[in-house]
Amino acid sequence: MDFQHRLYRFLRPKTYTVLYPRAFVGRPLLYASCAIASLGDGLFGYSQGLIASFQLQPTFLNQFYGTKISLAGIEEGTEEIPRVLPAVFIATLGITAFFTALASAYVLDYAGRRRSIQIGAVFYLVASLVQIIATDFPVLVIGRSIQGIGAGLLSTCVPVYLVEIAPADQRGTFAAIEALCMTGGYALSTWVGYLFMRFETAAAWRGPFAVQAAGSFVLLLLSFFLPESPRWLVQNGFAAQGLWTLSDLHAGGDIIDRRPNDTYYGVVDTLRLQRIRDHATPDAIAPRWRNLLNYPRRMAIGFFIRMFSQLTGISAVLHFLPECLTRAGLDTPHALFFAAICAVAYSLGPCPAILFSDRVGRRIILMSGSVGLACALIVLGMMQLYVSHWPHMLAALGSTRGIIIGFCLYLFVFGGTWGPVPLLLSAELFPLWMRARGMAVSTASDWFFESVMLVSAPPLLRALGGYFYLMLGGCCILSWFAVWCVRYEVSGMALEKVGALFGDPQPAPDQLKQADQVLLARETGVERVRLSARGAILPVVRDEESQIAMVPSAAGVECQWTLADGIEMLGLRSAPVESSSVDSGPSTGTTVEESDAGEKETPGETDGLLHENRT
Repeated sequence: MDFQHRLYRFLRPKTYTVLYPRAFVGRPLLYASCAIASLGDGLFGYSQGLIASFQLQPTFLNQFYGTKISLAGIEEGTEEIPRVLPAVFIATLGITAFFTALASAYVLDYAGRRRSIQIGAVFYLVASLVQIIATDFPVLVIGRSIQGIGAGLLSTCVPVYLVEIAPADQRGTFAAIEALCMTGGYALSTWVGYLFMRFETAAAWRGPFAVQAAGSFVLLLLSFFLPESPRWLVQNGFAAQGLWTLSDLHAGGDIIDRRPNDTYYGVVDTLRLQRIRDHATPDAIAPRWRNLLNYPRRMAIGFFIRMFSQLTGISAVLHFLPECLTRAGLDTPHALFFAAICAVAYSLGPCPAILFSDRVGRRIILMSGSVGLACALIVLGMMQLYVSHWPHMLAALGSTRGIIIGFCLYLFVFGGTWGPVPLLLSAELFPLWMRARGMAVSTASDWFFESVMLVSAPPLLRALGGYFYLMLGGCCILSWFAVWCVRYEVSGMALEKVGALFGDPQPAPDQLKQADQVLLARETGVERVRLSARGAILPVVRDEESQIAMVPSAAGVECQWTLADGIEMLGLRSAPVESSSVDSGPSTGTTVEESDAGEKETPGETDGLLHENRT
């Protein structure tokens, strides 16, 4: 047994436990799941704001960088902040997150999306505790490295999870909610840093880390109530549980609703075709990395869109915003205060995207965002050049105020355009069979270019001044042309239909229509269904055939329909079968064993199997 199979057996859950209350099925469960999972990105946004505040925190600088810096010295410019150690501290998270993002493909495929979020929350919690008790720089870097593991895992998993639970016409909304949590976390951290700035003890930096630890614990606790991604369940042998989860999320628990059934069978058929395309063996547990070469256009889009999201300069601005404001002529307390004001504008950016992202389309949002960011950065560059050359004219033309407004405009535009859309696109472009690995490579490119920007931004800002913002504006213009060259628009499309834009083989259209939303008939052939332990009819998934299955209502009403009844309604010939009462979906706290969908039943078996021939 090779390493991949051993890792698979170690990580893969044997059962699926439902902990969310049945009273919340439907839209409450759907949006609560989105909000809980998005807390993972909220933690990363919070950590960005903390680093920005700590760059001007004398207590933090003296504790970990071995310097004797006072607040008055920073404001007067007589005492210089160290350069090498802050760069190491900041880049450590990005480097560890880069490698973790690549490795997270195994965790997402084997352990599942929900468990991946839980693991990421654990790493964030441990990292926060280590940074709270840190007394020297090496321990602080260790905590930062552990945090990078959590950030790399959550930044890969959360967009995939949200894309897989969201209805086709609401994926943009869910991505905007994710961005709202990220920007809200950043805004919270800036205000926390501003309030703790007044402390002259270790509480000035331990307090913000304690808030981060509390957020990590909340995410870990609430993640146990998340439903697993229904697409992951279907892919990994929990077929009936995947259908139940789809009905709980999209149909208020009604398992005979057309929407979850259409999604379920689309997933089954697309998975079968993708495995055939990638020449996967019957015992293949996950795709191999070389299979990504079969998706060159999607790889290029995912890579470059995440690259341009960083070349707009967002990470440099977020991590060094207070320092940038001090260069505009503000003292340290005012720089922290106005950085918090800019962060509020940043947190409001995703609000319009929540309303319009699915209506307008991905390309228009990105292209309009490129224009808005370029304009804001050009204004910032011109204002900064004016401040640098004529500092005595600040009051006359209000250049400092203009710089603050420019940062507010820049952050607002990014929060609603290049913030959520690249995360969304890199997750929805790839088919389910390859989504974890495709998303891992896209996220790794994001972390790589973020690390490059964070290391290079401080010396470039010192050397170029306002020209640094003009250079970033040029990158935004290039991003506009890059998006213009990409002609694909996936807004409103079902995830299983996105591959059609790139020439992926698609399932044949349905041969028969549903009858009273009880049956879903597919291709001709021998069909089998099996009664699960709870009495629900469990479709047996096969590569060479589709299913015709009657499924019960999960709304709490017992259903007396049988497979024979539905076939008779469709005018199909069937052998007599006994009527069977089937129960509703899984109740809260139910643990469901993995389905043995891959077992080979023979036509002569009678233990719980119903055999039907369709002509």
